[in-house]
Amino acid sequence: MTRLRQIMLEELRRRNYATTTIESYIHGVEHFSQYFHRPPDQLGPEHIRQYQAMLFTELKFSPNTVIVRLAALRFLYVHVLKRNWSIAETPYPKKVLHLPQVLSQDEVARLIDAAEFPFHRILLMTLYATGARRAEVAHLKISDIDSRRMVIHIRGGKGRKDRDVMLSPKLLDALRVYWLGLKRKPTDWLFPGNRWRTASHPVSTKVLWNACQRAAERAGLEHKRIHPHTLRHCFATHLLEAGADLRTIQMLLGHRDLEETTIYLHLSRRHLSATGSPLDTLTIRGEEEQTQNA
Repeated sequence: MTRLRQIMLEELRRRNYATTTIESYIHGVEHFSQYFHRPPDQLGPEHIRQYQAMLFTELKFSPNTVIVRLAALRFLYVHVLKRNWSIAETPYPKKVLHLPQVLSQDEVARLIDAAEFPFHRILLMTLYATGARRAEVAHLKISDIDSRRMVIHIRGGKGRKDRDVMLSPKLLDALRVYWLGLKRKPTDWLFPGNRWRTASHPVSTKVLWNACQRAAERAGLEHKRIHPHTLRHCFATHLLEAGADLRTIQMLLGHRDLEETTIYLHLSRRHLSATGSPLDTLTIRGEEEQTQNA
């Protein structure tokens, strides 16, 4: 480990950055250095400009991914190298907001039923029943399942925030079946790593990703590009369609701002169909003749 990398790690950790953010920032700086075959402390604004352009033109990165890469470099230059950072010379690209993919409830059921292994099935059920992020599901502990109050404790979520979500009776039954099927009962993690579920560390998030991909293929839904976060979007949208209010969904998802949650208004069939198109209020000449001819 280079001295510069060590300092950056220390600066990130003492600011209590999330592990995923630390990994992303370190990877971004390493890629920047490797691209120019020089250590980052020998590179300046012109190199950053070239690198930013390359991310778009050659690697075809999305604006949101480029923003993360620039944030990593900004942290390096400002907090580690103690240099000035000019926003004018290094503008952040405009964010692109895409509506997320959402499955119908029937499609979610097909996905869960198509799970390749029983372990994959319980992971998919937990993702959909809680609306938790894949890292949050992977890091669930046995003590987080509160069957008396029928809640699940999500600890250390995005932004280092804890929250509680509902414990579905159907999920609780499935968790009990999963627990009875374990030959060696874990003492800490609900979903331990390795194929025998005996590791002292939690399952990796890649396992949850693979569980979604394989189930989607087996269910004939591979064209939907399903990943763990898709089930989080389904959780929120289906709750909204069932009558839950946005504020409740915001708390269940752990969103900092209600505006983040309002995106699900664009996805809810109930809210989209509640407002008619202005075309339906028009009286169009020749409309009756077309109807009679049809």
